[in-house]
Amino acid sequence: MHDHYSGRSTVKQNFYKASILVVEDNPDHWMLIQEALGECLPEVQTVWVSTAKEAETYLADCLADQANLPKLMLLDLYLPDAGPSWTLIQKIKRPNSPYIRMPIVVFSYSNSQEDINELYRFGGTSYIVKPSTFDQWLAYFQSMRQYWWETVTLPGQNG
Repeated sequence: MHDHYSGRSTVKQNFYKASILVVEDNPDHWMLIQEALGECLPEVQTVWVSTAKEAETYLADCLADQANLPKLMLLDLYLPDAGPSWTLIQKIKRPNSPYIRMPIVVFSYSNSQEDINELYRFGGTSYIVKPSTFDQWLAYFQSMRQYWWETVTLPGQNG
């Protein structure tokens, strides 16, 4: 009997050359995110940019250099306003975008139903309200690790 499922192979595939692109304009929030991600996902490289434009440039550079795209984007909705984030999401999720399969997790202090609805309308993957303490960040990234890296199968470079 041949076993077609192996949880280990999924985890290994998800971690292979894995990176997360974090788009966050607040350096203090970035420091919390970086430390919490380092504790919860030490196998994953974290790339930080502070604007939607820098995120676009980074993704384009990945394609130009034939480097692996991030497995996931963690995007602050307000940079400091939401306009650039909405534009970035729409560009990434437009038909025929080379980045369309990359999950976009938006986080914000806003729990506005309008923001949440817009994210899903534009093709974003999920929305979380930003944790307010370091322990909450750790709990969030532990959950993120379990779901995005150990449960689901993320798209491969050519997937």
